[in-house]
Amino acid sequence: MAIGIGGSNAAIELEKIENMTLDVKPIQAEEYLNRIKKAVVIMKEVKVKATYVNAGTNLYYFTGTKWNPSERMVGALLYDDGTLDYIVPKFEEGTFKKYMEINGKINCWEEHESPYALMGELLKSKNIVDETIALDESSPYFLVDGVTKTNQSYTVINALPITSGCRMQKSANEIAIIQRAKDITMVVQRAAAKILRPGISANEVTSFINAAHIKAGIPSGSYFCIVLFADDTQYPHGVSVPQDLKDNGAVIIDTGCRLEGYLSDITRSYAYGTASEEYKIIWNLEKATQHAAFVAAQIGATCGSVDDAARKTLAEAGLSSDYSLPGLPHRVGHGTGLDIHEYPYLVRGSEIKLEEGMVVSNEPMICIPGKFGIRHEDHFYMTANGPKWFTEPMNSVDNPFGY
Repeated sequence: MAIGIGGSNAAIELEKIENMTLDVKPIQAEEYLNRIKKAVVIMKEVKVKATYVNAGTNLYYFTGTKWNPSERMVGALLYDDGTLDYIVPKFEEGTFKKYMEINGKINCWEEHESPYALMGELLKSKNIVDETIALDESSPYFLVDGVTKTNQSYTVINALPITSGCRMQKSANEIAIIQRAKDITMVVQRAAAKILRPGISANEVTSFINAAHIKAGIPSGSYFCIVLFADDTQYPHGVSVPQDLKDNGAVIIDTGCRLEGYLSDITRSYAYGTASEEYKIIWNLEKATQHAAFVAAQIGATCGSVDDAARKTLAEAGLSSDYSLPGLPHRVGHGTGLDIHEYPYLVRGSEIKLEEGMVVSNEPMICIPGKFGIRHEDHFYMTANGPKWFTEPMNSVDNPFGY
């Protein structure tokens, strides 16, 4: 049995976990205002007079307002002078005020009225006519359709260069929050490995992981959790009916939590019992592939070149250099912040260059059809001197967690 796998139970491991969130510093109003200033700079560069930011993570990122998107238009117009106009259903005005962090005028529409016409009126009140405006890339089709049909004199573009242009580079405080979220999930991963036993179900492990996140100070528990055993591990995002754990079987646990809006996302792969020789070979190849991607991730390197470095390592070991199996069927990594998947993406062909403050996952999963899959997933952030891990990669087949 590998070190740190099995030998305990849920009660013992939960008892060891303490609240790890007591000294976490939330994002302050000054930082939201700095984000707005940066967005305005980008807007002027791309000649956009106003940007509509929809309810969800973009609205939260720029204004600190936590509001879930729905079938009603709720959001903010950010103008190139740095001012804000909120657009809110009239019956939600009182509630919205309680969530609003950054001041701006709240403009309301009644249920029978058109919020898209209201948006047009607000633009005209700022002398923005026949200009280019940007719409939040996460806006649902009904909203884009309503805005464009009601305001046909405007050129409407995707706000992605503005929103992601700000969100891709994290501040020191954002990185500190993400670091703590990952520290918490790493404690949970270690604890989950210790409760494994033959016959344990994926659901039981999932329930433990949720309880462990709560014990560590995350009231919402796990943001997500994938627990896979044996040949189920060959499927990156799980199966409909997961099987129970058996002796000498492969294990994948992929989970994370949300802290102050920011997400952790860590995957650990190991064998319960005695690993086969083939499993050991692929496990070590996965480690080498992850390392190759990390080494390639330097300031100024394209995200696509990082994906290329991982596939080159796989090709040199005799696996596919493309997306076919056995090999790596998906991109090497994704950005993470307020969304579990956000820009930038470590994917073939991406010309986005790595810059200081970017946060990305490094998870070049190897899938062996009919047998198993292995995914080592850790995230790193870019410093002025190159990449830095949030969590140390897996240690060895015999001591996965490096005890």
